[in-house]
Amino acid sequence: MSSRYQDLFKGNWDSFFQIRKHGSSVAVEFRGALTTFLTMSYILFANASILSAAGIPGESVIACTALVAGLASIAMGIFANFPLALASGMGLNAFVAFQIAPQVGGWQTAMGLVVLDGIIVAILVLLGVREAVMDAIPRSLKLAIGAGIGLFIAFIGLVNAKLVIVPPGTVAVLSQAPAAVLPPVTAGSLRQPEALVGLAGLLLTAILMARRVRGALLFGILGATAVAYLLGLSHLNLEWMAPQFDIVMKADVKGALQAGFLPLLIALVLVDFFDTLGTVTAVADEAGLQDKSGKPPRLKQILLVDSLSASLGGFFGVSSATSYVESAAGVAEGARTGLHSVFVGIFFLLAMFAAPVLSVVPGPATAPALILVGFLMSSHITQIDFKDWVTAIPAFVTLLTIPVTYSISHGIGFGFITYVVIALTTGRAKQVHPLMYISAAIFLGYFWVG
Repeated sequence: MSSRYQDLFKGNWDSFFQIRKHGSSVAVEFRGALTTFLTMSYILFANASILSAAGIPGESVIACTALVAGLASIAMGIFANFPLALASGMGLNAFVAFQIAPQVGGWQTAMGLVVLDGIIVAILVLLGVREAVMDAIPRSLKLAIGAGIGLFIAFIGLVNAKLVIVPPGTVAVLSQAPAAVLPPVTAGSLRQPEALVGLAGLLLTAILMARRVRGALLFGILGATAVAYLLGLSHLNLEWMAPQFDIVMKADVKGALQAGFLPLLIALVLVDFFDTLGTVTAVADEAGLQDKSGKPPRLKQILLVDSLSASLGGFFGVSSATSYVESAAGVAEGARTGLHSVFVGIFFLLAMFAAPVLSVVPGPATAPALILVGFLMSSHITQIDFKDWVTAIPAFVTLLTIPVTYSISHGIGFGFITYVVIALTTGRAKQVHPLMYISAAIFLGYFWVG
């Protein structure tokens, strides 16, 4: 056993995680982890709700989601020493439940495809492809990806707090109309208790942040939870539950190995591949954990843990586990090392037994943290070189399309395509890395197929 891992088992956390070297402390990492966990814990109930539509037992999904998130986050902390937490990915779970499972004949085969997705992406990491693509992205686009994700999670926060409402049927109306005949979202009403909780939490957190109070995001979540409790949106449930794991190892990998399922597998790989690149870039930038070229430390280890976690999610029947941009909430609280991720993982493992207790923190109470972390992340827009239109216009396209399409990978794809086309037509084709051409072509085909 290497001396580094001996430090871990001896409890010498500062040496193993290099906590003081990163200007942090165990207390700061713990506080950041608690903030991250509270902003992520919704996935336990959301994943159960979504995957139950595919016939997967909800109680088992809650337990296995917590277990996978716990194991994956701890692995990220120990093997990559990076403040990034993982859990079943929103969006990916809906894709698996509502599109893949009905087409392949059941959730077991769908999870088999998820396992294959993780294996393929892990191979791409070991071959250096995933890291090389990240190195090939121009700095302005990297900054735009991080800022776009910031706007994305801020928008999620606004929706969760019902400060912004997405009217029913909006997508259908806009897709059939020749022009935007109505706004895709409308303002919420303070007559709704969720909006009151969200606004109260937002103002409290903003004031604490402006006054440079340590733990502002965490205090904001707790304060908003108190308001929710007073308004009857939150109820303290002290029940404990015995976790159920009857969906573990039910993934049908052999059944997923059919040529007809290849388009579904490619779609999974593409989203998994680029979503994580965006998330890692955004969190590393927010934490200041990048070198001069914008590359995070131990990138290969980060991407490998993320890839294998996708397969882990498939084996445990809870869809692909992926890196969570909500980790930026913990980073905003000062977390800078993998100890943050280990703590988050421990919280998720405890949640296997205490999921009912966690329901005391409703979605609107964590919304202010998402909104203000989005503010912090979007502030990196100022570093984009808007004088160079060849990179600035694609950066703007990326910045805009990530939140409006509700997809990190779609925003990255539109940005890549725009950058390559503009560079080709302005005499700067030689400045474009070959992998950018390949990535843009893949995205073009992906968007064409739909």
